[in-house]
Amino acid sequence: MKRRANYEMLPVILALAWPTMLEQLMQTAVQYIDTAMVGTLGTQATAAVGATSTVNWLIGSTISAIGVGFLAYISQAIGAGKLQEARKASGQAAAAVLVTGLFFTLVTTGLSGRVPVWMQVDEGIREAASRYFLILYLPMLFRTANIIFGTVLRAAGDTRTPMYAGLGVNLINIILNFFLIYPTRPVSVCGISLTVWGAGWGIEGAAAASAAAYTFGGIVITCVLWRHKTVSPAGQNLRPDPKILKPCLRVAFPNMLQRFATSLGYVFFASMINSVGEIATAAHTIANTVESAFYIPGWGMQTAAATLAGNAWGAGDEKKLNGLARAILPLEVGLMVVSGGLLFLFAPALMHLFSKDPEVITLGSAVLRMVAISEPFYGVPIVIEGIMQGIGNTVPPFVYNVLGMWGVRIVGTFICTQLLGYGLISAWACMIGHNLLLFVLFARQYLSGKWKTGKRRGI
Repeated sequence: MKRRANYEMLPVILALAWPTMLEQLMQTAVQYIDTAMVGTLGTQATAAVGATSTVNWLIGSTISAIGVGFLAYISQAIGAGKLQEARKASGQAAAAVLVTGLFFTLVTTGLSGRVPVWMQVDEGIREAASRYFLILYLPMLFRTANIIFGTVLRAAGDTRTPMYAGLGVNLINIILNFFLIYPTRPVSVCGISLTVWGAGWGIEGAAAASAAAYTFGGIVITCVLWRHKTVSPAGQNLRPDPKILKPCLRVAFPNMLQRFATSLGYVFFASMINSVGEIATAAHTIANTVESAFYIPGWGMQTAAATLAGNAWGAGDEKKLNGLARAILPLEVGLMVVSGGLLFLFAPALMHLFSKDPEVITLGSAVLRMVAISEPFYGVPIVIEGIMQGIGNTVPPFVYNVLGMWGVRIVGTFICTQLLGYGLISAWACMIGHNLLLFVLFARQYLSGKWKTGKRRGI
């Protein structure tokens, strides 16, 4: 009977997960296209774009953590049938977008000239990396709206709207890349030679295309949320409401610390790789882009897990919560086994899409095949963490992720690259060690039953 109940949950899980997976797939496809287009400009251009990408993760993940607090509150409120509380929380999310978006706009644009220096970027590409970073972060308010409002919609079970908005963002980005990166040039279409206008801005063109696309996405997701039947913030008080913000912050703050600490770790990790040399930086940048496509099943399932766990927790239905976990974990592991196998097989071909440099291709292929073996293990903590986010239990994930990042990845990479003089392969070996530690810690948390120690937030 339990197995049958678990199987009955699969359609609901997949209905929530597939739009997020498709959204992530399209975002990754655009990253692939961006990297390939910039890669035609040379290894230096690829390195300049990728050198500050981990700072992008740092900022984006910090904002996403705020969204997690609202996700837990709103999904639990909907599960408890308290829709007015969900709408009030949506209004508080709108205020959070304004404050957070403006804050990060000032910080990122103000520090754009210093970030490449802190990241130990090669002096020959620092100026280009700085210009790329500045342009990319000018529409930070719209990027913040896209992240937080998208999370609010997913908390209400609407994963399709963020997907459609993401598709629009990606389409605009690709089209503008085509015209802004390259100069005016002849193009042959079906044997007919045409002259295509181009701005010839290089990597600045790639940044401008992304900035315009992010602006579009932020506007669209805001308009859709304001018209949403369940969680529209229209008419809600945007002044801080402690009754809502306190429980949201109790969930968001540990998650924010976790994401900030791990993303800061990514910055240090990339900085140490940048110090190894231009080939290592380019190979690392491309390999990261390639690998991101193979995490898509994990992130899609995490979204479904968080929403459904929040609904079950808010309704006080522990049986449904247990059934969710039993159904989604085997599904996630199976998907990650397939994605890891595909990554292992096609690593060289994928690297070849983005670079013609044989050293970059060989090095990137080696680290991708290494990490492919660990993909199934990494899928388990992703899903368990999603469930724990939904029920508001975010302290253990904070401890585990910080321990793995700083205790294994950063310390190990520092010893290998800075003290022993090893290269990129040793750094990725430390990254795999980090992922395996997360598997052990989250699996232990799940098997012990301690993952269900969150508190209902008094909704």
